[in-house]
Amino acid sequence: MTETDREAAGGDRLRRWRMVLGGGEADGTGRVLSGRDAAMDGALAALYGGGGAGARGQERSGGLGGSAPRVARWLGDIRSYFPAPVVQVMQRDAIERLGLATLLLEPEMLEAVEPDVHLVGTLLSLNKALPDTTRETARAVVRAVVGQLERRLAARTRATVTGALDRASRTSRPRHRDIDWDRTIRANLKNYLPEYRTVVPERLVGHTRAARSVRKEVVLCIDQSGSMAASVVFASVFGAVLASMRSLATRLVVFDTAVVDLTDQLDDPVDVLFGTQLGGGTDINRALAYCQSRITRPADTVVVLISDLYEGGIRDEMLKRVAAMKAAGVEFVALLALSDEGAPAYDREHAAALAALGAPAFACTPDLFPEVMAAALEKRPLPVP
Repeated sequence: MTETDREAAGGDRLRRWRMVLGGGEADGTGRVLSGRDAAMDGALAALYGGGGAGARGQERSGGLGGSAPRVARWLGDIRSYFPAPVVQVMQRDAIERLGLATLLLEPEMLEAVEPDVHLVGTLLSLNKALPDTTRETARAVVRAVVGQLERRLAARTRATVTGALDRASRTSRPRHRDIDWDRTIRANLKNYLPEYRTVVPERLVGHTRAARSVRKEVVLCIDQSGSMAASVVFASVFGAVLASMRSLATRLVVFDTAVVDLTDQLDDPVDVLFGTQLGGGTDINRALAYCQSRITRPADTVVVLISDLYEGGIRDEMLKRVAAMKAAGVEFVALLALSDEGAPAYDREHAAALAALGAPAFACTPDLFPEVMAAALEKRPLPVP
C-alpha cells in the first residue's frame, strides 16, 4: 500500500468515526463534513442529535418539529442516503422517540415512508383515527407490505403444508382402489426383476378414503394487544394462505377483551388487518372458549394460539380449556410471537403451565411457521427453536 493509499484509508476511518460520534468537541476526530456527508449527518442529527457543535459550527439538536411537510422531506432524505433496512429502523425510532405517530394521519407522510411490518402495526393502531383522505393511502401501504410477505412466504407454506397433509393421509395397507400406484412403484424399485421386467410391490402406498375425504381444520387465535402488532400482520398473511388451500378449513379469530371472528374476510389479508383493533386488554380464556365452541372434529383440528400469554381473564379456566382440548384430540400450539424481532417478552409462568400440559410455548419466526404447521398436522414433535 502506497503512502497515498494509507492516507486515504486513514481519512475514511476518520470520516466514519465522525459520522458515528456526531461531531462536537468531544469526538476527537477534527473532521469537518461537507456535501452528501454533511446532509447525511444532518438527517441523523434530526433524529438522534443531542447537542454539540455540528459540522458547520452550528448547535445540533434532535427533533423534526411538528410540520408534516418537513417530516416528509426528512423521510425522503433518509431514503436517498441509507438502504431500506436502515430506513425502516430510523422510521421506527422517529415514531417512538419523537412521537410522530399522529403525523402518519397525513397523506403526504404515508407516501414518503418505507413500508414495513412495524409501520403497518402503527397504522393499524391508528386505524379508527384515520381520516378519509388518508385511509386509502394507508390501505395501499398495508397492501404493499402484505404483498411482500406473501411473495416471501406463500409458496413455501403451501408446499410444506400440502406435503404434511399428504403424508398424514397415507397408509401402508390401502384398499385396491385407494393404492397410489406411482408412489408404490417408486417405493419398490429395488424389487425390480429384470427377467420378468416387473416390480414386485412388497409395500403398498395409498390413502385411506376417510383421510382423503376429511379436511383438516386450523384455528388461528391471535392476541391483538398492542405488543403483538407484528405477529398480527404475519398471522393474517398466513391465515389467507392457509384459507386458500382446499384441503384445509381455516378459521381466524382475534381477541383482546372481546373476541372477533374474521374468517369471512380471509380472502383478503388487508381486510383482516383493518378488522383488527390493536391495543386494549387481553382475555385469552374467553378467546379459547369461543374457539373451543367452534371445533366439531377435535382429532382433525389444530389450534394455534399466538399470544404473549399476559392473561387478563381467568388463568385457571384458560389452562382447563387447553387441557380439555388436548384430551379431546386437538393439536394445540402456543406461539409467544410470530415475527422476526427476536426473543419476545411473555408471561413465563403461563408458558411453563402450558408446557406442563404438553403444549410448549415458544417464539416462532415466519420462516419457521410452515414447518411448525406441518408438524402439528402430522401430529409429530414440533420443531421448537
